[in-house]
Amino acid sequence: MRTLIGFGANLLLAQADPVRGRAALSSLDFYAHADLFMNPTAALADIVIPVASCFEREALKIGFEISEDAQSYVQLRSKIVPPPGEALPDTDIVFSLAKRLGLEMKFWDGDVDAAYREQLALSGISLEQLRAEPAGQRKSLSTTHYKYKIPDERGIARGFPTPTRKVEFWSETFADKGYPALPDIETPVFGTPHPADVFPLVLTCAKPSLFCQSQHRALPLLRKRLPYPEIELHPTTAAARKIRHGDWVEVRTSSGAMRAKARFNDTLDDRVVVGQHGWWQACAELGIAGSDPTDPNGSNFNLTVDAAMRDPISGTPSHRFNMCEIRPLRSDEITEAWPQERSQEVGARRGDLPCRSPP
Repeated sequence: MRTLIGFGANLLLAQADPVRGRAALSSLDFYAHADLFMNPTAALADIVIPVASCFEREALKIGFEISEDAQSYVQLRSKIVPPPGEALPDTDIVFSLAKRLGLEMKFWDGDVDAAYREQLALSGISLEQLRAEPAGQRKSLSTTHYKYKIPDERGIARGFPTPTRKVEFWSETFADKGYPALPDIETPVFGTPHPADVFPLVLTCAKPSLFCQSQHRALPLLRKRLPYPEIELHPTTAAARKIRHGDWVEVRTSSGAMRAKARFNDTLDDRVVVGQHGWWQACAELGIAGSDPTDPNGSNFNLTVDAAMRDPISGTPSHRFNMCEIRPLRSDEITEAWPQERSQEVGARRGDLPCRSPP
């Protein structure tokens, strides 16, 4: 791969092995990143393209996936305010790029409205109707229950889309391909043997409900409620390691380390600790600095994920199952966890175009 155009993804905070990820992005011949705000991944791009937010662009939504009534709702969301500066809707960026690459025939000749009209064609609702009625329109739907009972062309109940046409707990598809037909739990296997007394705890991960993935930690109203990353552990586990509630701790696996504040949770199994991913942002209003997502003195959970340990079927790294140990930080180490605020430079940054600051 020589070129990448990314839209909104913060790969260094979303994927395992961010050190390797940074090296891969830095080695590209050209990398363009389209986003609302700067982030550590965007900082590696040659060009950062500012995009319009959801309030600064039109968008078509067909069905709202909550209930049958909500799913029948079709709306063309109006633009509330114009985008600032040279920011563009990401759809316009994609369609314009397709035209420059000679792919306009696959993108409705670069006409976004034509794409919307094709999406709406079967509904009988026109784009003009939706523009005239910003609140949206409804298309009557009816849910078909017990679809598995509907007879096929032979008059036999069609069942479910499985080889046996039944609900399968035993997967015939997996069995035919030589994989276990039933799910099972396996202890992680590392490239170098690590006895249980070195990494005796199971490390998993859960998303903080205050934030969205790696976003929003720059917003003071939210950050006041959770200023720093946390690692949950059972009080018994903490006591054995002389960890107090609120202490800064280091979590280490065979792959790497990250730092967070300890929070006790007596509902956990005492062999399990729970981390949080997505931490990097500073919050200037509260005087909280950011952290480098490739620095083990920072708080990027994905540094602890063994990217080589993958599910044999999906190929997905084990983001939520690694073996670890946890220890309290010494007083002289604590200042390294979230150091004084610094520039947004991450590693060997190749592009430095400004993007909007969070409100």
